[in-house]
Order: sequence, then C-alpha cells, then structure tokens
Amino acid sequence: MKQKVDRPIVVGMVGTGYGCELHGGGYENMVGVPVRLKTVCGGSNRAKAEAMKERYGYEVVTMDYWDIIRDPEIDVVDINTNQTLHVPIAIAALKAGKHVICEKPLTGYVGNGEDNIGKTVPKSVMYESVLAQMEELRTVMETSGKKFMYAENQVYAPPIQKAAEILRAKKSKIVFMNSENTLIGSSSPKGGHWNQIGGGTLMRNGIHGLTAMLWLKRQEAKARGEEFGIVSVVADTGVQTASIEKEKHRYINAHPVDVEDVAVVTVTFWDGTKCVAICSDAVLGGSRNTVNVYAHDASLRCNLNPCDILNTYFMDEEGLDGVHISEMLPQKTGWNQAFVSDEIIRGYAGELKNFMECIAFDREPDSDFYLAYDVMRVIYGAYRSAEEGRKIVLD
Repeated sequence: MKQKVDRPIVVGMVGTGYGCELHGGGYENMVGVPVRLKTVCGGSNRAKAEAMKERYGYEVVTMDYWDIIRDPEIDVVDINTNQTLHVPIAIAALKAGKHVICEKPLTGYVGNGEDNIGKTVPKSVMYESVLAQMEELRTVMETSGKKFMYAENQVYAPPIQKAAEILRAKKSKIVFMNSENTLIGSSSPKGGHWNQIGGGTLMRNGIHGLTAMLWLKRQEAKARGEEFGIVSVVADTGVQTASIEKEKHRYINAHPVDVEDVAVVTVTFWDGTKCVAICSDAVLGGSRNTVNVYAHDASLRCNLNPCDILNTYFMDEEGLDGVHISEMLPQKTGWNQAFVSDEIIRGYAGELKNFMECIAFDREPDSDFYLAYDVMRVIYGAYRSAEEGRKIVLD
C-alpha cells in the first residue's frame, strides 16, 4: 500500500544561485509528497530572491537566514549558499530541530578572504581545518535526531542508481572504478581563485565522479556484508593551461590564479581495490561526466553526459536562442548530442524526491552526511598528496 503524507513538508531556501533553481525545479515537479515552499533567503540580493519567489511560488522573501531558522513552521532548511556558510547554517538549523539539505561541497577552506592562498597556505593546514569543521557538524547532527541530506546530484543520476541496483542484486565485487569530469573551464570568474571555491577543478568538477564512486562502493559493501572504508589517497594536480600561448587560449575558459586546472586522484579502499578520478578544465567538446565500474562479474559504463538520446544538426542558430542544446559548447550548429531531460539524467530531480520521501516516511537518504564527510576527506587529502608528493593515509 502506498504511504500517505498528512501535511505538506515546509521548505526554507537559503540562497538564490544556480543550485536554488535546480532545487526549485525539483520541488516544482515533486510527485507523491506535498511540498510547501514558504521562505527564500536572498542574503544581499533581494532582486534575485524576489525573482525566485515569483518563479517557484515561495510565500515570503527574507534577507536574513535566521528568519528561516527561527520559523517554527519550516521543516527543512535547503542550503544553497557559498560553501563557507554551509556548516554554520547547517549547525544552526539542526540545533533548531530542522532537517537539512546541503548543496555540494559540504565545506571548503577559503581562508579569511585573502588572495593567493592556494599558493601560500599549506594543504595540511587546509585539511585539518576542513576536518575540524566537519567534526563539529557531525557532533551536532548525530545528537539532533534530524536528517542531513547531501545534495550530490550524480548519486541520483539514473545510470548510477541503476548500476547500484545491479551491484546489489548480483552482490558483485567491484575491483576497479574510474570517472571523468571534464569541460573547458568555469563559467564563473571565481573559478580561478582558491579563496572563492576552496580549490580548482577537483573541487568544482571531480567531486561529482568521486562521490558517485564512493557511494557505489558503499552499496557494494552493504550488499555483500563487508566493511567499507577508505585507506589512502594519492594525487597529482597541475596547471596545464600554462603551456598554451595567450593568443591560442581563446577556446578554453580556464584562467587559474592559484588553483589547479587538472587533477588525477587514486583512492584505495580497505579491501585493496581502487578508484581513479580524472578532471580537467581544458577539454574541448562540451562537458563530459562518466563513471565506469568494473566488477568480478560485470562491467558497467555510466554515461551521464553526453548521451545519444537525441543528436541534432543545424546549419544556423535561428530560433534557438531560448533552446538549451548542450553544456560548455559555444555553438549549436553542426552535430550535437543534445541534453534531454537533463534535470532527470543528471539526478537533480531524483535527489529532491529522495530527500522529501526521507522526511515524509522517516527513511535515510542515499546521499548523507557520511558520504559528504568522506569525499571532503578524499579531496583535501588529495590536495595534500599533490603538494607533499606522497600518499596520504586517511584511516
């Protein structure tokens, strides 16, 4: 029998950026669980908050997230701010008795706003700072009785979810995985600065494939009754665009100041198996997100994008101004592998559905605090490894 929900889940959104639009679309298309979008917090941008209110149907606009924290009607705080605010807002929300949805990444080291910290602050200092923030949050979360839901969309991408279903059904042993997250740079000028993002392409892009692989390894271990753990990480990072002459740099939108634009990360699990994540900001041809899983009895290739659902060919771009064809490709002419139902294929709709069902029916989310914790340990362990030229032991 299908479960019923007595009343709508009341949501407070903190932030007005791109992630808020993705989450807003997820709430808008929610099926099976009624949702009431009550308050959106604009921080310093009331105009964007008012636009979000009109677009998605929020009832109230505020400029102070404490209005959401203190509101007794609100059940869940959806955090889509800069990652420097993720942990403090999450702690406040949990202490106030509210569930938390936190956009990726969980946190990050950005210093006190000073420039060039990617070249001046030791990665070991960053690593310890990030761990301390996460431990503080874990203490609050584990005593709150509330749910912490980590919004990593690739965990909810249909190819990744189907791969997990197969692995659980067959009890397959994963022996190796690799992921690729590549594109032609960041669409934001902040992408080249450590004090804005907390890292480079690994933090912005590679985090997706890494999280998906860690989650799949957790699914395998649970299905087989085995222990899950991460032993170590080895990484190599660099600035590959430094090799490109200025006049030939026009096709690539990567302009790193004190961050990396390429990274290769190898993670070793407790059972000796490994996964490798590759990410780069200097790859032409549109964004590419893939995860390959090789088990003792199966091979699974997850192509999130591009995919071959719809191929398009245009001689010109007339009439296509408002039509989204693909990501990180400057032109729509010629052949393209068009994005179709991107919010579903890349998992944005699935994550919000999972989160609302977890609150409504008291379930645990697929993507939780411990997954967020592990991937942040791996990423900042990888930065230490690359800087120190050695393997970093995590457990």
